[in-house]
Amino acid sequence: MKNNTIQTLINEKKYFEIRKYLNDLNTVEVSELLNQFESSELIMIFRLLSKNRAADVFSYLDTEHQEMIINTMTDVETKNIFDELYFDDIVDIIEEMPANVVKKILKNTDAKDRHLINQLLKYPDNSAGSIMTTEYMDLKKDMSVSQALSKIRETIEDTENVYTCYVISKDRKLEGVISLKELITSDDDVILENLMNRNFVSVHTNDDQEEVAEIIKKYDLIVLPVTDVEGRLLGIITIDDVMDVVEQEATEDFHRMAGISPVEESYLKTSAFKMARQRISWLIILMISATFTGRIIKNYESVLQSVVILSSFIPMLMDTGGNAGAQSSTIVVRALALGEVKPKDTFKILRKEFCISFIVAVVLAAINYLRLITMTRTPLNVALVVSVTLIFVVMISKIIGAFLPVVAKSLKMDPAIMAGPLITTILDALTLTIYFKFATVFLSNIIK
Repeated sequence: MKNNTIQTLINEKKYFEIRKYLNDLNTVEVSELLNQFESSELIMIFRLLSKNRAADVFSYLDTEHQEMIINTMTDVETKNIFDELYFDDIVDIIEEMPANVVKKILKNTDAKDRHLINQLLKYPDNSAGSIMTTEYMDLKKDMSVSQALSKIRETIEDTENVYTCYVISKDRKLEGVISLKELITSDDDVILENLMNRNFVSVHTNDDQEEVAEIIKKYDLIVLPVTDVEGRLLGIITIDDVMDVVEQEATEDFHRMAGISPVEESYLKTSAFKMARQRISWLIILMISATFTGRIIKNYESVLQSVVILSSFIPMLMDTGGNAGAQSSTIVVRALALGEVKPKDTFKILRKEFCISFIVAVVLAAINYLRLITMTRTPLNVALVVSVTLIFVVMISKIIGAFLPVVAKSLKMDPAIMAGPLITTILDALTLTIYFKFATVFLSNIIK
């Protein structure tokens, strides 16, 4: 819903009042407000912003509104905005834009900037290089503190983060880090080589962005240097970029756990046809795989015909097995994502899940047995078959639910694939097989 105050001011053409109203809002609030408007009104409001603020607001707009603005603006206006943006934001915007808009953006950046943008665009998707920015503060190790502070004052406007500075050698190899606080509190004649911290953490350009997020979380960093294979400093990754990565990875995991191909656009902006196409592939696979469940039931028709009451417990056993497996897989997927466990911890994971599953299975089976013989008047032998089956189903489901995500991780696959619908389908077939095997053994005297 549009902001009523702004809409009223637009209708009354009170542009000075609109600018005053916008100045009272922070950058994010202005971008959220602009996302509510279309075309002419959007451009009119955007042009009321100051040059510096317009660039900040532009970086927070959604892709659709960014495209509208670029298509409407003159080349000079486009250049003014992109001159104020950081390189990582420019690259993010370019990656989402159609070819004609990208051409206009690149046309209005100077040769040096175009070279850096193209360099960043060549890094693999979801790599450290693809999310880094090249606007960092680098200092030579033979500089004095006073020289370093002078350089910071001269170049601070072109640097995304100055709180952590990077000390490099003549061939640009990263040799140490030093904080702005240390520079300010040190004597002017101290050489940086004697002041810098050589015990630093860095990543390579081809490292996966998920690993980058784990490192920043582990070491509680707000910025992380990115180097090439020879240790030369190429860029930095800031905490705001990592937050975007975490959100993106979490969204992908949720989609895969629900049996949906990941979508990049927001829910309302994705067409129904595209969303249907992304969902149907998994549904087809799961539907076909469910054929095995039907075959198992068909193979044991004689058992069901002899003891008809057995069929009434199939849904409960399948649901319990599926839920038990989903619990374990969800917990293990999360632990793998957070780096709490690794594939090398497989034995520890299985041992823990075995203990958990045994406790849970025995409690569930005991409650189920008492429920069957007291509330539903189920024959004792049938109640025993169902309850013993429940013990084995819960234990096997939890162990498999924990094991499959670890296997996926070992094979360089997304562990989330092994959660949700897929694992439920696998466990349904196992549940029925166990159930009918026990029924055949324990109820052999009454099965024809």
